Amino acid sequence: MATNGEKAYELHQAAIGQTEGSGDWLEITQERIDAFADVTEDHQFIHVDPEACKTMSPWGVPIAHGFLTLSLLTKLSETIPTPAERLEGIVMGVNYGFDKVRFVNPVKVGSKIRATSVLTAVDAKDPSTLQVTKTLTVEIEGESKPALVADWVTRLVYG
Repeated sequence: MATNGEKAYELHQAAIGQTEGSGDWLEITQERIDAFADVTEDHQFIHVDPEACKTMSPWGVPIAHGFLTLSLLTKLSETIPTPAERLEGIVMGVNYGFDKVRFVNPVKVGSKIRATSVLTAVDAKDPSTLQVTKTLTVEIEGESKPALVADWVTRLVYG
């Protein structure tokens, strides 16, 4: 009889290359940018000084830190639908890292962003652990180029 991990592996394997969908839109506010600046101690004017941005920034308004957008992947991806059968018997998911991250387009204050996910790889590390790679693209509402594209690697542990 196949374990939950082995069943999940087969289901993930069959879905490689498929778009899993897009999540909900999230507005990037100045308050969120300021809070991130405080936590990371990165107070560069292009992020936190709307008045200076009017004359000194090519965008005319503050932009989100690239790492803020990256750190929001957890929030952005939680509303992307995942077939329940792929998660049957899951005990936990662990962030394993990124194979590639590209900051393509700045996110201006007041913009809305969302993530789209494509399952790109799955490896069975043992009968109960899968390593899953997804390419996440963070779109900016109304923009032709995305904010970022990242290959995110997670470990899924099944009981």
